[in-house]
Amino acid sequence: MRIVIYPGTFDPIHSGHIDIAERASRLFDKLIFAVAVNSYKKPLFSAQERIDMILESMKHINNIEAFSTEGLVADFAREYKAVAIIRGLRHVSDFEFEFQMATMNHHLNSSVSTLLMVTSEKYIHLNSSVVKDVARLKGDISNFVTPVVMENLKAKFGLT
Repeated sequence: MRIVIYPGTFDPIHSGHIDIAERASRLFDKLIFAVAVNSYKKPLFSAQERIDMILESMKHINNIEAFSTEGLVADFAREYKAVAIIRGLRHVSDFEFEFQMATMNHHLNSSVSTLLMVTSEKYIHLNSSVVKDVARLKGDISNFVTPVVMENLKAKFGLT
């Protein structure tokens, strides 16, 4: 079975993430979201809330799973017997960071390859921080998140 890992914070998942996951899920037998738990970051949503939103947002695809991880992506990939790690690229500036991470992951686990997938043009401006900021300020993000994410953001920000 060809398994790909899609690591990230996903705080919250948005249409750019979904686009990458949908396309990658067609290339592999299984796509596993690796939801990062990083003690240095202060996410808006708990790891379980992020997993729940991912699973609900991706329920239209049957080869998707999601788990949290506090460790190295290379170790997570080894644990789940993944053959690849998928990462999205929005801008040229993303490449340098992703290249460094891919190189390090290869050193830590040479049996896994990193694939960089270009984000669809309509989502190139999206990231989770922008989504949260616009939602907090009562802007319309309905084209960029699923209904479950919209509901969770409204609840976090006390919006009706």
